This record gives sequence, structure tokens and C-alpha cells, in this order.
Amino acid sequence: MKTQLQKGDKKLLNAWAFYDWANSVYSLVIASAIFPLFYGALFRSAGITEVTLFGTVWNQTSIIFGVTALAFFIISVISPLLSGIADYLGNKKFFLKFFCYMGALSTIALFWFSLENIYFGLLCYLLGLVGFWGSIVFYNSYLPDIAHPEQQDALSAKGYALGYIGSVLLLVFCLVMILGYEAFGWESEAFPTKLSFILTGVWWILFSQYTYRYLPKGNKADGPLTKEVVLHGFTELKNVWTELKGQIRLKKYLIAFFVYSMAVQTVMLAAAYFGEQELEWGSDSERTTGLIVSILLIQLIAVVGAILTSKLSNKIGNIKALIIVNIIWIGICSWAFFVYTPVQFYFTAAIVGLVMGGIQSLSRSTYSKFLPETEDTTSYFSFYDVSEKVGIIFGMIVFLVMQELTGSMRYAIVFLIVFFAMGVFLLKRVPKEG
Repeated sequence: MKTQLQKGDKKLLNAWAFYDWANSVYSLVIASAIFPLFYGALFRSAGITEVTLFGTVWNQTSIIFGVTALAFFIISVISPLLSGIADYLGNKKFFLKFFCYMGALSTIALFWFSLENIYFGLLCYLLGLVGFWGSIVFYNSYLPDIAHPEQQDALSAKGYALGYIGSVLLLVFCLVMILGYEAFGWESEAFPTKLSFILTGVWWILFSQYTYRYLPKGNKADGPLTKEVVLHGFTELKNVWTELKGQIRLKKYLIAFFVYSMAVQTVMLAAAYFGEQELEWGSDSERTTGLIVSILLIQLIAVVGAILTSKLSNKIGNIKALIIVNIIWIGICSWAFFVYTPVQFYFTAAIVGLVMGGIQSLSRSTYSKFLPETEDTTSYFSFYDVSEKVGIIFGMIVFLVMQELTGSMRYAIVFLIVFFAMGVFLLKRVPKEG
């Protein structure tokens, strides 16, 4: 029998961080790069921008924003419940695996996405999102279990860095296939583009096995999964909420995180659709190359950004570092409103990359540091994740409404500026102690 590694063991920490390497290909290839291009090309090739779903005519991007909001609503509802059950049963690794495999298999099924079977395709897209973010709930909850407080900032940054590097490797390979399709003997870009979805799902499943090998299983409780056990999850959430009332620093940080994370996650999910639809590209091939290069630029610079932000937090503290990063985000969004050309978009992508990895990594480790001494880390992290998901729902609805009202996503950027400004204000209200 394999000996369980002790908390803080380097092999255990590396195994945890490696899940970022495994799953980040989804957030890059599907959520950020190739799928948005594939989705836009479907409508351009059909010569339409709208489609009727459930008896209502929707703009193409509004459909995706709506499905995304629905996916995050589902996650917001089920993740607290499942988190409580996982802590009660001591088997959160089972849930981590379940969401991983559901997300990966749904991603593979995107190979058959088309306008003719758009309901099936949108369902796969929804389940992929639910799988990805559902697994993140349980992945994040392991951080305080396996790493000591002084290790958490660096380990969180290492996870994001591994994720950026691994996802870039796969994206570059997919880009080579798509742009060099003739050399591979394919008739068009369509097949290698859809093949990228299969590669993403396989990558996710394959590399996650290293993480599963070393993460602790937990001690499973005796007895069947009864109604009382299910309701136990809600009880745990109620207890956490009650405890938060007496933890002023943690509660105020969560409020600030909810506001600025709403903007950060919306940028991540909407950026490629914004670039695909709002910029003045010369041709379809230039659009494909330009957007993927922009996303690659973000990923590569984000590795450096995550490390630099971690070092900055060590010098001036987590909250001050987060305030600085939010101020930079305000400048980025203000500039982005006036971005129309590819060159301007490249410049914006470079600055986004510098702060994207940093704000995600530091937000996660800051919350971990603020947690009270408790073994119920999964339920606490479900609050963190629910805050993030509910914020995404609001962000997606803002983009959907602005798209439907104005025919452009550009005016939704104004709301992002407001969210980041509010984030700065609320972070300044987080007390230093207790």
C-alpha cells in the first residue's frame, strides 16, 4: 500500500499543482481561443448572425453568453451541496475525478458541434463548463490541506504557471495543425479545428492521473448516502456563513473578491468573442492567426505575471498587491474601449497577460491565508467559488444585455471599469488583523 505523503511534501505539492497543467488546456483552447473562432466561423460560413432557439431569435454571441451564465448558475447551486457532502464522506477526490471526466468527455464531444445539431453542441459546451469549474471547487479546497501557509502563495503561483505553460504547448500544436492543414492532407481548417477539441479532452484526462495518484483520498464515513447526509451539506454552509459573521477580514475580502472577480472572469470568457467580432481583421486567416497569437501572448506573459505578483505580495502584502493589480485593470479596460485594430489588440493582450495570472493566483492564496483553523476547508472554498461563479453570471448577463440592446459588446466594458474601481475601494476596507 502506498504511504500517504505528509502535508508540505514536495511530491504532494507538485502533484496538486500539476492538475493546473492538466485542466488549463480547457480554459485556453475551449473557453479562450479555438472554440470561439470555430463558433464564429460556423455563423460566418452560413451567412447568418442570429439563430432561433426555443422560439426566440438570439444573436450568436448572446447565445454563448447565455449558456455560459446558465452553466455557472448550475455550478453555483450544486457546488456548495457537493462540497458539504465531500467533507462529510471524506472523498472529495471522487468529486474532483467526476467533474474532470464529465468536462473532458463533453469537450471531446464538441467535435460534433454544428448549426444543424446546435442543441447537442450547446449542451456539450454547458457540461464542459460545469465539469471544468466543478473540478476547480475541489481542487482549490486541497490547497490548505496539503500546503503550509508560508507555502501557499508560491504553490498557487506554481499551479497557474504550470497551467499556462501546458496549455500553451497544446495550443501551439493545435495552431500548427489548423494553419498547416494542407501539409497534413486535410481539405480545410474545419477538421483540425474540431480535432483540437478531442486533443484537449484527452490531455485533461491523461495528465490528471498524476494528481490523482498522490492527493489524499480522505476517510469515508460509515453508512449509506442518506437524506440526512445530503442535507448535511446545507448545514455546513449555514455554519460557515455564521462563522463568517465573526471573521470581519475574511468576510470583507470575500465581498471585494466577488466584485473584482466578476470583471476578471468576464474578461477571460468574453475577450476572444470580443476580438473575433469587434476588431477590423483583413481576412478570416488573419483573424484566426491574430486571435490565437493574442491568446498565446496573454498566456506566456501571464507566467511571468503570476511570479512577479507573488513576489510583490511578499514585499508589500497580499491586499496592497491586489489593489495595485486592480488599478492596472482599470487602465486596461479604459484603453480597451477604444481598441479597433489588431495592433491595438496585441498591445492590450500583453498587458492583460501581465495581470491575469497574478490576480487569479494571489486571490486564491489570499483567501486560503485568511481561513480560520478548520478541517472543513471544502465548504469554505465553496463560498469562494460560489462568489466567483455568481459574479460570472452577472458579468455574462451584462455582456448579453449590451449585445442585444446595442449590437456590440463594447459598451459592456464600461461596467467592467466600475467593477474594478469598486474592487479597489472594497479591498482598502479589508482590515489588516482579525
